[in-house]
Amino acid sequence: MSYAEDLRQIRRTEGRSAVSWVLIAAGALFWGYLLLRWLINWNWVPFGTPGEPLVSPEALGLTGGTATAFQSLPQLAEGAYITVLITVLSILLGLVLAVPLSVARVYGRWSKYLSLSFTELIRGTPLIAQLYLLYYGLNLSQFFRGLTEFGPFTFRTALWVALIGFTINSAAYQAEYIRSAIESVDPNQLVAARSVGLTQREGIRHVVLPQTLRYAIPGWTNELVYLIKYSSLATFITVAELFRRADAVASDTFDYTAMFTVVALVYIGIVITATRLMGYVEDRVSLPGLGQARGRS
Repeated sequence: MSYAEDLRQIRRTEGRSAVSWVLIAAGALFWGYLLLRWLINWNWVPFGTPGEPLVSPEALGLTGGTATAFQSLPQLAEGAYITVLITVLSILLGLVLAVPLSVARVYGRWSKYLSLSFTELIRGTPLIAQLYLLYYGLNLSQFFRGLTEFGPFTFRTALWVALIGFTINSAAYQAEYIRSAIESVDPNQLVAARSVGLTQREGIRHVVLPQTLRYAIPGWTNELVYLIKYSSLATFITVAELFRRADAVASDTFDYTAMFTVVALVYIGIVITATRLMGYVEDRVSLPGLGQARGRS
């Protein structure tokens, strides 16, 4: 490699480092503000008023839509908390359901048809239709009327229904990601596990699944991004998540451009954080020679 190429490589490396530091600073500011607003809303800090900004927009010289967006940041932060809650709980609970579904799909004799029916039914119908069925059709919210207060946290009954709907939907998609990952593991490894005395269930648990879950991380990341964005559909069953909070303010003030620009930035911040976090997890759990992730070979 020539001196010029070396210099360009050094500059590219320095550029990536600068971008990384900017992203880290932006992420710290973004999540620091959200965490501070959540603590204020829960009255866990001795300053600030829930629902009110720490500094008035007039003091900063803001006017028009910018002032409206700044004034509504506490409400948007509260909505972002619901969005993050729906996303995190749905993908974790969905994973708990997805693993047995995917194992049944690959190794089950009769249960594979049950797993196939579930995944095709859920993936073949719109998520909004599933939420409407659970909330308006089956009226599941009636079963959660006594489960609304947990200390400083308030769970509206509609939120419980949204969690159920998103968990079921996410489980179907995650089951497909994990199924494809299971089928990418060499079948002879399970044969080898059986040859050393393990049962099929033990071989799946101790040999196949540890590799499968590593292979499934890219697909799992995609599902996480999907959940973050499509959590906005919960607004149609009256869940006050991020999109609904912004829509309510915009409908009152007609500052749609400013409000939804801020909301888009909040979604982007959450999505970038999620993808970077999953990339970190993928690197940490990778094994040399297994899969295609950076550092495995």
